Amino acid sequence: MEYNGPQPNSLIEGASIRFHWQQLAPVAILSASLAAQTSGINPVLLAKASAGDAQSQVLIGDFYAAGTVVAHDLKLAAEWYKRAADQDNLAGELHLADLYRDGGKGFPRELTQAVAWYRKAAEQGDATAQGILGLLYSIGQGVPHDDLEAYYWLDLAAAVPGPNQQKYAANRQLIGTHITTDELEEVEERVAKWKAAHPRPQ
Repeated sequence: MEYNGPQPNSLIEGASIRFHWQQLAPVAILSASLAAQTSGINPVLLAKASAGDAQSQVLIGDFYAAGTVVAHDLKLAAEWYKRAADQDNLAGELHLADLYRDGGKGFPRELTQAVAWYRKAAEQGDATAQGILGLLYSIGQGVPHDDLEAYYWLDLAAAVPGPNQQKYAANRQLIGTHITTDELEEVEERVAKWKAAHPRPQ
């Protein structure tokens, strides 16, 4: 008796079409979701950020953090900040650290992560990060309480002219009352070595 049902090739082709659709459907949904998330962002800016421009990535992170142009979304803000931070961009590092320090809607505080990003910026010579890191060591948030480390980072921050210079110096002096003369000599030697290895522009 002759078989009149679907031929093997047609079965294979039909299965192949269904298989490809199953693969493509999630991609299409994801693409639509991404388009919706970024619909308010200037396409040129988005293209630059997607291509790796750190300043553009930080700016898009700011949009999500502030809820301007696009819907407020701290997770997406963190993702864009991290792209810039991974390129040693100071603004990206600081904004990401601030997010982890403060937390917010849908974004829990993670002080260990905050310290890690502040430290990275501090080691690049950013006075704000150095001052915050010194404060965190002085109160034991995200790191064990350590007056020597607090003094070290506050001393570096206090050496940089800026609006918070006097505050960093005052905090350093306060911390200095909790350490011994020998410890002070040790930490000041560390500070001198760091400054020699990281000369600041005049």
